Amino acid sequence: MEVYLIRHTTPVFEPGLIYGRKELPLHADFPVELEAVRSQLDGDFDIIYSSPALRCTELAGALSPGFIVDNRLQELDFGEWEGKTWDTVDQPTLRAWMDDYVNVCTPGGESMMQMYARVREFWAELGQSGYGQAAIVTHAGVIRLLLSIVNQLALTRIFDIKIAYGEVIPVRFNG
Repeated sequence: MEVYLIRHTTPVFEPGLIYGRKELPLHADFPVELEAVRSQLDGDFDIIYSSPALRCTELAGALSPGFIVDNRLQELDFGEWEGKTWDTVDQPTLRAWMDDYVNVCTPGGESMMQMYARVREFWAELGQSGYGQAAIVTHAGVIRLLLSIVNQLALTRIFDIKIAYGEVIPVRFNG
């Protein structure tokens, strides 16, 4: 199966904002970025999945009105930190999380391992679907986790993967 991993286009936010699940408007350049995304896609999809975040569903809807929302494609839940900035959260708690984000939850949120479990479950189901070509419109964190599955990369290395807004990454699902 050919799968296109598509990161949402550029949102509008202040530098340093923590916005895993926070809703953000898309930049005014969305039409230009949409065309750039379309130019990277090859043919029609059997199915398009999207995170429920508006920054994803707007892109997915522009690609196909028949897309399917899947909550497992949401970005990391930062819990009490959502909408705050990195410099305003409790710094010792932030350090503890940054030292072991794989296993440590953000206050009221989730750990990378918890996020990985839901993303892995989605990926396994997609592999059983029988589709020939699929697209997934989601967030950098989800795409990093999917690439860690595909490339058997340790979760402690996922931030080595850089993903631009509107980037399209084709991968082959081989079971």
